Amino acid sequence: MEYRSLGGSGLQIPALILGTATFGGGNEFFKKWGDTDVKEATSMVDASLELGCNMFDTADAYSGGLSEEILGKAIGGRRDQVLLSTKTGMGMGAGPNDIGTSRDKIIRSCEASLKRLGTDYIDLYHLHAFDALTPIEEMLHALDTLTRAGKIRYFGVSNYSGWHLMKMLALADRHGFTRPVINQVYYALTDREYEWELMPLGLDQNVGALVWSPLAGAKLTGKVGRHKKPAEGSRAATDATWAVPDEHLFAITDVLEALEKETGHSVPQIALAWVLSRPTVSGIVIGARNVTQLRDNLGATSFKLDADQIKRLDDASATRPIYPYWHQQATLASRNPSPVTLGK
Repeated sequence: MEYRSLGGSGLQIPALILGTATFGGGNEFFKKWGDTDVKEATSMVDASLELGCNMFDTADAYSGGLSEEILGKAIGGRRDQVLLSTKTGMGMGAGPNDIGTSRDKIIRSCEASLKRLGTDYIDLYHLHAFDALTPIEEMLHALDTLTRAGKIRYFGVSNYSGWHLMKMLALADRHGFTRPVINQVYYALTDREYEWELMPLGLDQNVGALVWSPLAGAKLTGKVGRHKKPAEGSRAATDATWAVPDEHLFAITDVLEALEKETGHSVPQIALAWVLSRPTVSGIVIGARNVTQLRDNLGATSFKLDADQIKRLDDASATRPIYPYWHQQATLASRNPSPVTLGK
C-alpha cells in the first residue's frame, strides 16, 4: 500500500481508504449500495488491514448511523491499528436542529458518532455538506472545541464550493482556529469539475482531496460499456448512481477496456489509478460489497499508468469547462495553466 500525507498535515494515510456506505443497508436507498452485515464487514476490515489499508470512512447519515455501528463492531479491539473518518451535516431526524452544521448539531453529532463507533476520538471529522444558514465562525468554533477536547484529531469538509472552502480557510486564519486539512470531493473520469476551481484551491492552500465515488457510482466497474448494459437491479441501473450521458461514458469505457487488455489490470483498477495520478489527491475512498471486490480495488496502487495511457484517458474524458474557465483558457491560457500541469 502507498501512503500519502493527509493534505498539509503530518498524518500519513493509505492512498486507498475503505468507504462503508455499503454497511447496513438501513433503508431502500442504501440497500442499492449494499447491505453488508457485521460478519462480512469484519472480513473486509481483516482483508483491508492485511493489504495495508488501515483507514475507514463512514458518516452518521449512512443508514441512519447503522454504518458507524457496524464499523465500530468490525474493528473490535483494533482501534489502535486503524484511522477512522466520519461526517455530519445531513439530516438525522425530524427536528429543526437535526440537520446542518450549527454548533449544537456538530457537537451532538460528534458525541453520537463516538458512541456508535465505540471510540474516544475520531481521526478525521468532516462537515458533510455546506450549511448556508450557519455562520462559518460558528462551525469553526465548534470544531475547535472538539479538537481541544481531544474528540477529533483533524477535520475537513465535503461537497463545498471553492468560495465556501476559501472563506472557511480565511476565517480560520483570522481567528486562530485550526484549518481544514482535507476536502472530500466527487472526482472521476466521467466528471472532472473538481479540476476547475477546487484543485487549484487545494494546490494554493495545501488542502488535500479525499475522492468519493471514483468509479462514478459503479459506472466504471467494467460491468457497463458500449456493448454492456448494467444488470437489472444493480447500483449502476438504479437511482443510487449519477447520471452520465451515454456517449461520454462509452468514450471513456472504450479506452478503459482497451487499457485492460494492454495492461492486464482490471477496468476499476485503471480508473482508480488515473485518479491517484492527479495532483492534490491524498486518498481515494473505495466501496465494495464483498472481500473479492475489495481486494481487486486495492490492487490499484500496485502499478502506475504511463504518460501516454493517462493522456488517452484525459482525451476521452475531456469536456468543455463552465464559464469563466472556458473563457480563461480561450483568452489567457498562458497565464492560467492547467492545475493538473501545475501540480506535477
